[in-house]
Amino acid sequence: MILLRHGETEWSRNGRHTGRTDLPLTDRGEDQARALAPLVEGRAFDLVLVSPALRARRTAELAGLKAYETDPDLWEWDYGGYEGITTDTIRETRPGWYLWRDGVVPGDADHPGESAEKVGARADRVIARARAAEGDVVLVAHGHFLRVLCARWLELPPEDGRLFRLDTGTYSRLGFEHAEPVVLTWNAPV
Repeated sequence: MILLRHGETEWSRNGRHTGRTDLPLTDRGEDQARALAPLVEGRAFDLVLVSPALRARRTAELAGLKAYETDPDLWEWDYGGYEGITTDTIRETRPGWYLWRDGVVPGDADHPGESAEKVGARADRVIARARAAEGDVVLVAHGHFLRVLCARWLELPPEDGRLFRLDTGTYSRLGFEHAEPVVLTWNAPV
């Protein structure tokens, strides 16, 4: 399974938590997305799933993935009241705050916030779909979500996604060794 993290947005460049806010790619983000094309060019995929977010759909298209299905389970973590805010700003009122340990604060009706367990449940549904596919699978999504998905692939708790840093415009591969789930490639730039 190939994982593509969307290219840079203004908020990802500035370290702002970008869950459900639908931002476009920056020029650099579009270049990052185009650079992913050789990884998928000429390959036939049994399943191509993309987050509904504009930044993920644009990344898929620029990478050459024209035929894909959007899957709402691939949306980024809903950061609730921390949407659009940097970790440094959050720590002004919550010293030492760490998403993976402390979670988010509730937001409003549009951004109620999610626990790591809820993100993990979405990741589990995506993994089940990927494992049911006959051939190769590619997912185009977001940093924190894909980190949780990696943890769940390895049968770790969702919070262990903290162990897998993931930059914009990168690719990763998950697979098997001796029928056991493993990470084949992680956070690879192109």
